[in-house]
Amino acid sequence: MRLFIHKIVYLFKITKVKYAVISGDIVSSTSLAQDDKKLLERELTLMVGELTNIFGIYGRVIKGDYLECVVPNPAQALQVCLAIKSFVKGIDISISDYTLEKKRAKLFKEYGIRLAIGYGELDRFDAKKGVIDGEAIYLSGRMISGSSTHDKERIVVKNTLYFTSKETDLNKQWEAILALLDVLFAKATSRQSEVVYLKLLGNDEDTISKMLGIDQSVVNRHSTSVGWNAIENIIEYYNDIFSKR
Repeated sequence: MRLFIHKIVYLFKITKVKYAVISGDIVSSTSLAQDDKKLLERELTLMVGELTNIFGIYGRVIKGDYLECVVPNPAQALQVCLAIKSFVKGIDISISDYTLEKKRAKLFKEYGIRLAIGYGELDRFDAKKGVIDGEAIYLSGRMISGSSTHDKERIVVKNTLYFTSKETDLNKQWEAILALLDVLFAKATSRQSEVVYLKLLGNDEDTISKMLGIDQSVVNRHSTSVGWNAIENIIEYYNDIFSKR
């Protein structure tokens, strides 16, 4: 009987569900004008609602410039992460003068948000009560807090996309891939970012052209310029890897 119980416990441990948790920190948020901060918080809240409807995530905005998202299906985590990245890059804020704060705020226009995917178990997750506790959120939160841009006199942004787990080989693999994605997204314009966001939500180019009020050929040009084919291939690869885990 005791051996039978041990087997049940063992099976429970090896089949324990793993989640992906995304933590995000807006770059140079304290340097934004008050109106832009309010706009940012409103837009982030709307985005979380949209991603919840499409991907079934649980997400929340904390203090207007910090995000936490639980992705129940880890295979979708990179797609959700890049959707957040492109959405934030697409938010239009105005930078009109050249004060120190405005120079810092330009970093927001270039990088938008820093995001970390934490892959692991959650000891407690209750969306209704807003409870997220466990390995996955500790990993993602620690990665973001370790290189936060808050309250720093001189901000140097090296990377904005991270993957972290307890598996060293997995971390090294995605560190290299995300570094390449970082380059693509840093160069993307606001309009290109809008197009990528809508594509990541599953819209085709004809639909996007109607949503944005531009020709389909323009949508295609934006997609090509930002490197959509590479982005799509990496997402498919990520999905394939984590669907088998």
